[in-house]
Amino acid sequence: MIHASFAGRLVMLGFGSIGQGVLPLILRHIDVPKDRITIVTAEARGHAVAAEYGIRFMVQAATPENYRDLLTPLLRKGDFLLNLSVDVSSVALMQLCRELDVLYLDTVVEPWLGGYTDPSLSPSARSNYAMRESALALRDAARGGPTSVTAHGANPGLVSHFVKQALLDIARDTGAPVASPPPASDRAAWARLAQRLGIKVIHIAERDTQVADRPKRPGEFVNTWSVDGFVGEGCQPAELGWGTHEKALPPDGRRHESGCDAAIYLLRPGASTRVRTWTPLEGPFHGFLITHNESISIADYYTVRNADGTVTYRPTAHYAYHPCDDAVLSVHELAGKNWHMQPEKRLMTDEIIRGMDELGVLLMGHEKGAYWYGSRLTIEQARGLVPHNNATSLQVTVAVLAGVIWAMENPRRGLVESDEIDHARILEICRPYLGEVVGVYSDWTPLQDRAALFPEDLDESDPWQFKNIRVV
Repeated sequence: MIHASFAGRLVMLGFGSIGQGVLPLILRHIDVPKDRITIVTAEARGHAVAAEYGIRFMVQAATPENYRDLLTPLLRKGDFLLNLSVDVSSVALMQLCRELDVLYLDTVVEPWLGGYTDPSLSPSARSNYAMRESALALRDAARGGPTSVTAHGANPGLVSHFVKQALLDIARDTGAPVASPPPASDRAAWARLAQRLGIKVIHIAERDTQVADRPKRPGEFVNTWSVDGFVGEGCQPAELGWGTHEKALPPDGRRHESGCDAAIYLLRPGASTRVRTWTPLEGPFHGFLITHNESISIADYYTVRNADGTVTYRPTAHYAYHPCDDAVLSVHELAGKNWHMQPEKRLMTDEIIRGMDELGVLLMGHEKGAYWYGSRLTIEQARGLVPHNNATSLQVTVAVLAGVIWAMENPRRGLVESDEIDHARILEICRPYLGEVVGVYSDWTPLQDRAALFPEDLDESDPWQFKNIRVV
C-alpha cells in the first residue's frame, strides 16, 4: 500500500541499523523517486544496502562547523530531512529546517558529540529533560511552519500511541467508555481520562530475548540496536516522570530548576539503576531504568492542572528495559570499566538465531490492576516482513515510517511531539509490522512474592510507590 506521495527530496542523515532498516519501508510505502533520495552518513557501513536500492550515498560527518554547508545544498523548500544520526544536534537541525522550510523527523533529541557525558555539565544539564526543553523552546518560532516531528521511533514514539490505545481499552473494560477518542491536540481530555481511570504508573516495559549464534566476547559490546545510542543514554542520569501519588523523592532524586517540572532525575546512571516490572510472556523481571524522552513527555502530556496552574494529577512514567542477554553482559562489563566503552562493538543482525522483542506499555493502579499493551515480534517475523531488520529495529523503523507519512500528510504543524500525533493513524500504518499486538491484564504488583529474607523499606499501603518498584 502506498500511504503517501512525496514530490520533494528526501535526505537521510545517518545510515546505521535504523536507516538501513527504514529505507525498504520508505520505498515500499511512499511514492518518491529513488533519484530524489540522498543518504549522508559519517561511516561507510551501509553502502552496500544503499547500492542495493540504487540510492545516492555520501560519506561525510555532520559537525557544528559544517552541518549548514553540508545540508543546505541538498535541501530546498518542501523537502524532508530524516535525521537518524548520532552525535548531531537535533535542535540545530530543526532550526535549519525551519529556515529552509523543510520537513523534519528524528527518533531522539540528540546533542552534539560528547553532550551526554560532558563532565563540565551538571546531571540536570545533560539529562533528556534538558534536551527536551531545548527542543520545546523552538515551538513558538516553529508555529505554522514546516512540521518537525521530534522523538518518534519505537520508544520514544510508538509507545505513546500504545498508551492512548491502552487507556481506551481500560475505559471500555471497566465500564467507563469514551464516546469518541479525543483528538491528540486535546491533551487535557486525555489527561482527565487517565486520572478518571486511576492510572498511577506507566512503564515502557520491554524484554528482548534475541540470541545470536555466537556469544559476547570480553572487550566487546553486543546489542540488537545502536551500541553508541544505548551506551550514550545508559550513561545519562536515570530519569522518570514523577507522579502526584508519590509520597517522597528518592534519597538520590533531584528536581530540575526550570521547565515543566514533570520529571526528576537520580544521581546515578540509568544503566546502573534497576526497577521491577512485568510483561505477559516474561512475567516479573528487573529492567534498567534507562532515560528516555517518553518518560518525560508522557508524564507531562497526562498532567491535570487547576486554573491557577497547580498540578492535581500526573502519573509516574519511565522505561523498564531488559535488553538481550548479551547486552546485559555488555552493560555489566561497561560498568566495571567505569563506563568506558569496550574497544569492540557488534550489532546483532544476521547472526540472530531465535528470540523476540516484547515491547509495550504497562499501565498500573487502575480498577483492574495492571494492563500491558504492545507488540510481540519475533526475529523470524521481522525477517519475513522487511529486509535489513531484526525484531528490535523493525519496531523502530516502522514507527519512523509512520511518523514520516504523518508529517507529509500534515506539513504545516510546526514542532510536534509523539504524544500530540493521531495515535490511530500511526497504529494503522505500524500494525502490519508489529507481529502479535496484544493487551493483557495482570494482578502483578511490585510487592508480589517479596520474600522476607532481608528487611526492606516497603509501602504496603500503596504498591505503586516508586520505592516499591526500584531495586535497591
